[in-house]
Amino acid sequence: MEFQSNPKRVTIRTVEGQGLSGKLNLGLNERLSDVFTREDKPFIILYDVTFDGGKGGRGKVLFVNKKHIVWAEPEEQPG
Repeated sequence: MEFQSNPKRVTIRTVEGQGLSGKLNLGLNERLSDVFTREDKPFIILYDVTFDGGKGGRGKVLFVNKKHIVWAEPEEQPG
């Protein structure tokens, strides 16, 4: 089976007030909302992450526990 990338940009806010912006890789038939509502996967993986104030950067990868996310917002894709 060949790996296929389907990245979507998202901004999240954690319970501590930290803002994170990065990319999530979705499966071919998966919606962004599915990533946050699936109970069998307690973490999301964000890559190319930036933090509040523009810290972080290309190549930064974070595993975020979904229990610590207050809200998530998909970012508009240029097109």
